Amino acid sequence: MDPACLRHTEIPGTSKLFADLSYHFDRVARFYRHNPHHRESYAAAAREVRYPDDRRAAVARVLEAQNPGNALVKRFAQSGTVAVITGQQVGLFSGPAYTIYKALTAARLAEDLNASGIPAVPIFWLATEDHDFAEVDHVWVFDAVHHPVTLRTEAPSGWQGKQRPAGGFPVEQPPIDELRRALAGFEHGEEVTALVADAYKPGVTMGAGFRALLAKLLGRIGMLTLDPLDPKLRAVGAPFMAEALAAAPDLKSVLLSRNKELDAAGYHAQVNVEENTSLFFLLENGERTPLRKKDAEFAALKDRAADISPNALVRPVWQDYLFPTVAYVGGPAELAYLAQSRVIYDRLLGRMPVALSRASFTLLEARAAKLISRYSLTIPEVLTPEESLKERIAHGLIPEAVASLFEETSAEVTRGLERLGVGLEGLDPTLAASLGKSRAKILYQFEKLRKKTERETLRRDARASEESRYLGALLYPHRHMQERFYSILPFLAQHGLDLVDRLYEVVQVDCPDHRVVTL
Repeated sequence: MDPACLRHTEIPGTSKLFADLSYHFDRVARFYRHNPHHRESYAAAAREVRYPDDRRAAVARVLEAQNPGNALVKRFAQSGTVAVITGQQVGLFSGPAYTIYKALTAARLAEDLNASGIPAVPIFWLATEDHDFAEVDHVWVFDAVHHPVTLRTEAPSGWQGKQRPAGGFPVEQPPIDELRRALAGFEHGEEVTALVADAYKPGVTMGAGFRALLAKLLGRIGMLTLDPLDPKLRAVGAPFMAEALAAAPDLKSVLLSRNKELDAAGYHAQVNVEENTSLFFLLENGERTPLRKKDAEFAALKDRAADISPNALVRPVWQDYLFPTVAYVGGPAELAYLAQSRVIYDRLLGRMPVALSRASFTLLEARAAKLISRYSLTIPEVLTPEESLKERIAHGLIPEAVASLFEETSAEVTRGLERLGVGLEGLDPTLAASLGKSRAKILYQFEKLRKKTERETLRRDARASEESRYLGALLYPHRHMQERFYSILPFLAQHGLDLVDRLYEVVQVDCPDHRVVTL
């Protein structure tokens, strides 16, 4: 595989904050602590880590219980070892493909740090606490003709409508048969289905199924996983949470100021914070409910600190209290969280890890690559709504002689109208103004005819119409980037389970670009 680089600024929907973090760090330096594009940043972040031996030993015991037999636990337990952390909500069947790309990036960075003399282990934080079940109860795959297919699981009776941590939801009827039908036309479809079925046995929780499948997919690469709902881990993190509860008024104040800073700089605040925003949830009776109190009243909950669940801005700081984190690998939204969370890091931890963007991929089949070349398209031109893509392909289908006639006629008409306008200006300026309005209508009708010709050409070429549908479905399904929409599963079914290992080999932590990989 020989990946081609595509700047994120060429991709639809890229935020200004993420673009500047990727390519102009000097513009966002005050919102982060370390420049992810400088290798020495990792050594600097490692030197800042203050991680007591008793905390390391307690967390190592949790990791061993959750990752029995994983040799990385022993490395973590050694004094001086740092952590490279990434994470994701525990989506059905591993969620979107970028879940795997996050894990690969964390593993690659840990390997690079070990090679440079900084002992490190990669850890995947399973976001089991999140209670938005609707975000994780489904997954998208595609079938052999590249039609998007959604697979879904239902919340059990009695669980619906309640704010329960999604990681604990039992998957009573995993949609294995639906997955098998969707992947039936691929060479490795049955192999992938069997792998998923082994991880998602009926009744498995969302968190356990996600962890099992992740372990199977990353088996040869090596990764520790962590479920933060573990009571023993929460006991280790309780002192931090007690301090955060006591500091709630100050944290709210600095967050409100930070959001104004981001806005003044032309950026966005990923998490809206207002005077009545709660930074904490309570885990009680199997539910996760927002704590609606005055900020000054949170300190009284310090004895229940182990039952407190942080919001998206406090969580990464709590995570990096629990671990000797040298770097956090995230997507654009998570890195935007950290621009806000830095003020909490400064207040409660006194350090902050390097914020590194995950590897970002678009996977192309040989057929897709040939079509893009045949129609003289670029990848950004394919990342467009289906109708727009059809028009672009149709433009390339017009016979060259007809296309030339359109260009020549358009130029001649434009020149003729310009000459006429000059003549009318000398005769009567009002006539010239009238021509100006008519000129726009004439050229509009001309362009309309050209587009009708393109559409008729496309209609007559059924194969080309299907090819435009295929390209759109593969690269920009439902107006989403491929990696954010589809699971990794159909790609594995088509190209083999070793695809994960092959992608790992092309991950480059020092490359900020989106990468297009032809398989």
